[in-house]
Amino acid sequence: MAEDVARLKVIREKVEAGERLSFEDGLALEASHDILEIGALANLVRERKNGNLGFYNVNTHINPTNVCVYTCDFCAFRADLDEPKAYVMYRDQVTERARQASERGATEIHIVGGLHHKLKLDYYCDVIRWIREVAPEIHVKAYTAVEIEFFAKITRISTEEVLKRLIDAGLGSLPGGGAEIFHPEVREKICGAKATTEQWLDVHRNAHRLGLHSNATMLYGHIDGPVHRIDHMVRLRELQDETGGFQTFIPLAFHPDNSEMSEIPKPSGMMDLKTMAISRLMLDNFPHIKAYWIMLGLKTAQVALSFGADDLDGTVVHEKIYHEAGAETPQESTVDEIRRLITEAGRVPIERDTLYREIRREGGRWTAGAKIKTPSLAILNS
Repeated sequence: MAEDVARLKVIREKVEAGERLSFEDGLALEASHDILEIGALANLVRERKNGNLGFYNVNTHINPTNVCVYTCDFCAFRADLDEPKAYVMYRDQVTERARQASERGATEIHIVGGLHHKLKLDYYCDVIRWIREVAPEIHVKAYTAVEIEFFAKITRISTEEVLKRLIDAGLGSLPGGGAEIFHPEVREKICGAKATTEQWLDVHRNAHRLGLHSNATMLYGHIDGPVHRIDHMVRLRELQDETGGFQTFIPLAFHPDNSEMSEIPKPSGMMDLKTMAISRLMLDNFPHIKAYWIMLGLKTAQVALSFGADDLDGTVVHEKIYHEAGAETPQESTVDEIRRLITEAGRVPIERDTLYREIRREGGRWTAGAKIKTPSLAILNS
């Protein structure tokens, strides 16, 4: 106990001084049971970076296909080509979903799906084009680094060229999925067939060089341990030092139902909040930390706004991947509900678009204003 108190005291001094935490500091945070002190430190950084704001957006999800050549142990969404639940969305379905999103005032469509060996890169480009044809005002955040690496493999071109073709089709940014856990001790066991850690990082490096922003995730609470989680965060931090292209980090709580890892219990609420807080403390160069309410539940996500998170994601709509894995949260939430949760947490709700520009609404129409400024540690400590 005394050693824990002493180590946290040293970490507090670093955080208050705006100094970067080391790998060993991260492990010390993982080992500590003082969740309130860890949360308080994360909240200090959160408010230093984002004041008292709580962000959300109005978005919808499209999962173009669930057919996938890979069989990741944690995935309950995928299907083989000949399974009854297998599907592919084509033009009419995609454009109808885009029209619905536009009519609801959505500012973002989030696209991720399976790796279908019978579909060509042209199909994935067309999905973006179909959306842009009927809803040109909506930002398209599409395809994980794992998907992009797969597109490059089946097309026999570089991931950079894949990204250029997707940009030409109307791609606006990349989601952060497919990262799972970078450490080979875990990655090789739960998803060894798909893109390697180096490939995932390289796709985002190329995306940032091409002017795209992206997010990053970490799937925790399965066979991972403290070393694996801190290693994951440090690798992301290093790439962010290099490119500056990441916007948001999203810790994703493992959901075991209907997967090959169904015997593993879900992470506890304590682990959810602790992981959120440690993420905010370790990823000092990430502007935002998101509490993805679909996976955490609305109540835990609300509390996370005092444990380092500054963003609750959005209205979502049509989310399939985590609900297939047993998520018991609603398929969607309303703007009023999200704003109420943020306000009850003592934060000021701010609607933002994908690129963190403030959204203004009037008479059923919306416009994106200036980018919401977040102070950097360098400015605050100067």
